[in-house]
Amino acid sequence: MKTVKLLCNRVVIFGLLLLMQAVWLFLMIFELGKYSGRISALLTLLSILVALFIVYKDENPAYKLAWIVPILVFPIFGGLLYLAMGNKKPSKKYRIGNKLLTKELALKESQNDEIMAEIKQKDPSYYGQVRYLSKGCGYPVYRSESTRYYELGELYYKDLLEDIKAAKHFIFMEYFIVEEGKMFTPILEVLEQKAKEGLDVRFIYDDFGSASILPFGYYNKLEQLGIKCIAFNKFVPFISVAMNNRDHRKITVIDGHTAYTGGINLADEYINEKMRFGHWKDTGIRVQGDAVWNFTVMFLQMWNINRKTDEEFSKFKPKTYKHELKIPVDQRDTGYVQPYGDTPLDDEITGEDVYLNIINAANEYVYIFTPYLIIDHEMVTAIKLAAKRGVDVRIVTPGIPDKKIVNAVTKSYYSLLIKSGVRIFEYTPGFLHAKVICSDDKIAAVGTINMDYRSLYLHFENGVLLYKTNSINDIKKDMDHTISVSQEISYEMSEKGKAFGILKAILRLFAPLM
Repeated sequence: MKTVKLLCNRVVIFGLLLLMQAVWLFLMIFELGKYSGRISALLTLLSILVALFIVYKDENPAYKLAWIVPILVFPIFGGLLYLAMGNKKPSKKYRIGNKLLTKELALKESQNDEIMAEIKQKDPSYYGQVRYLSKGCGYPVYRSESTRYYELGELYYKDLLEDIKAAKHFIFMEYFIVEEGKMFTPILEVLEQKAKEGLDVRFIYDDFGSASILPFGYYNKLEQLGIKCIAFNKFVPFISVAMNNRDHRKITVIDGHTAYTGGINLADEYINEKMRFGHWKDTGIRVQGDAVWNFTVMFLQMWNINRKTDEEFSKFKPKTYKHELKIPVDQRDTGYVQPYGDTPLDDEITGEDVYLNIINAANEYVYIFTPYLIIDHEMVTAIKLAAKRGVDVRIVTPGIPDKKIVNAVTKSYYSLLIKSGVRIFEYTPGFLHAKVICSDDKIAAVGTINMDYRSLYLHFENGVLLYKTNSINDIKKDMDHTISVSQEISYEMSEKGKAFGILKAILRLFAPLM
């Protein structure tokens, strides 16, 4: 029964179709090369030109090398393979749509210059980070009104469900993975009820992220319930580079004044109702107040690229319904908060730059949660330099991996970092899916961004930069506790002989393509 179910799975069927296309393409080119020396020479020339083009391109050197090697090894086939799959740009629809929306909407116009001047006076180092996100990327910074950190998906889910039930005007949700079960079914029931009450309820899920667990055309079911729904970048059984660009964001916006994000998707393992890889350790954050506007715009931009609905976004601003938000005295915050997005539609690697800025500015410590550690030379150098200048650098990765090959690549970085003084821990109870960085008891970032090439270069992502908010104390406590139940990896443990060294080299070479 399980075998039949597996063979009927859309991911398996489409995967087989894609494999057949790749094999057919390879055999066709190979046979043409055999029968015609001229064709073989032309294809080899094409590969040389493609290799020169890759060298010329302004992009990550590791990604360049990962393509140049197979092109050199298979000169007849390599150039065409890169032309078919190597370009990282999203589809034309998303590029054009983003340009139109950028002209219509400038989030940076919402920036309060008084707040910027205030931050510059208080902390010039932090001001540089804020200025980059605000002026360089268009995500304003705000005085924090209320932030709450969740150290487990179960706690996040409890408050999320209650806040959705309390919605009076609109609910926007955008998630990478959605699965009907104990977590999502109650949410779906509330969304259906709210839609019946006349609220503007919208839902985006990534079609590939949910392809193995949701039936084909699931968005039609939600539409029939009155929930406006989009399946992002529909997974199709054709070789296409656009399939690389996934919507990895996790965003809920309620009435414009309350937002949730973090690593937590809408599936049972995220709240430990289903055990697949031991205890699932994940984190999230709730933001309330004016800063929610950044999340709202991120969602609406994604929505309107896929389905043009809104002539203007101003009616969804926090001030419209903010008077209905009652923040208890004990939940009122201090400090600053700056939600931000990352997108393959521009030339900024915002997610990585935020991490690099925090690491480079650290004086005492920098702690990192990440499920995957597949990083480029710039990130490796920054982490090593921080440790060498005396910063206490600690990185926590999963004790029980969800993807063995990806975990092997993660482990391949251990010895390199440990040798420089970085401390690596593996979360012993199970799988750590959290994406958090915290430094010096004053700055942190919580979001959806893994430390791997897919998150940093290919996916639509988001995060929240926090400065001296009350939630930072909770983040640090959680990180200390998590480290205390994790196993520290020694240099000897990270080295496993020459054979593993060769495997590490191969895995690291092709890591940017994973």
